[in-house]
Amino acid sequence: MKKSIQNIITSARLQSTFRFAKQRILPAVLCLMLGQNAMAQGIHFSQYYNAPMLTNPANTGLMPDNDFRVGVNYRNQWSSVPVPYKTFSAYADFQALHTDQLSNWLGFGVAFFNDKAGDGNLSLNRVVGNVAYHLQMGNSSMLSMGLSGSYAQRSVDFTKLTFDMQWDGFAFNGSLPNGEQAGVAKTNYMEVGAGLNYAYFPNDNVYIKIGAGVDQINQPKESFYGQNNQLGMRPTANVDATFKMGNSFMLNPSMYFSTQSKAYEFVYGTLADVYIGGEGKDASQLIFGLFNRWNEAVIGTFGYEWGGMRAMVSYDFTISKLAPYNQSNGALEFGIVYKGHYTSGGSARKLYNCPRFF
Repeated sequence: MKKSIQNIITSARLQSTFRFAKQRILPAVLCLMLGQNAMAQGIHFSQYYNAPMLTNPANTGLMPDNDFRVGVNYRNQWSSVPVPYKTFSAYADFQALHTDQLSNWLGFGVAFFNDKAGDGNLSLNRVVGNVAYHLQMGNSSMLSMGLSGSYAQRSVDFTKLTFDMQWDGFAFNGSLPNGEQAGVAKTNYMEVGAGLNYAYFPNDNVYIKIGAGVDQINQPKESFYGQNNQLGMRPTANVDATFKMGNSFMLNPSMYFSTQSKAYEFVYGTLADVYIGGEGKDASQLIFGLFNRWNEAVIGTFGYEWGGMRAMVSYDFTISKLAPYNQSNGALEFGIVYKGHYTSGGSARKLYNCPRFF
């Protein structure tokens, strides 16, 4: 009888341990399998081209034929793991000190970013302010210089976390001591960034832009335990081109690269815009895209643009070592951008050569 009871207890412990491994250890191992990339890259979007101020502060206020731009992005990543990553951003930027006769202008912008992940609701909130100066160099090129300053807050809810010392053999017992050093729930810091863009537009069929920047130049400290955990600088590079292939078709290849503390992100691909009707600002187009995040995901994109509004949806198909464990489920992402005018005659202004549909 004692042996039978002991077998039942042993079996129950094994089942509980299996559930613990499946629900707690496996997700952590899967995250580690992605290397440092996912942990160090911070806030990021597959639709980086719809998050211009995150990509490079020199993009602030850089928009052909428009006075202002507003946009939102939302990303839900790894929905098949217990607690997915969720990222949201909203931004607005505009041109200033610009007239129809003046070819140089300032750009100002603000943005908010929120990133949340994990059982402990590990969150990052950032409020960003950007300023940029755009200098037209002749009739076919432009140099843009941008600066950014941001306030960041990292937070975690320790009450929603469990630790190995709270495992009693059957389940996690929150009443048991966790054996961990007490930490603060929030940590705040400031960030400084800078960027450059050079754009070349020889005619109305070709536009090429090359940029580079550095985020977290001041290398702020981030720690819940008062430790000297200094964030490294994050260099970035971006290339964007548009080629008009006829009256109803344009190609928009681009790439984005960032690196920090030996981790990196490299995304490249192209959008294809197909004209379907209308003229000027009222021109409408379908957008198709295919991108690749190096060693991590293949990204399919679809969108529609009309009346200054662009709405896009994309999906990341995992191709990394995580694929067998999350059924290749990656990330679902939405992006909405609206561009418009607030100055008289702005809709008729043509700042420089740029591929357009009519």
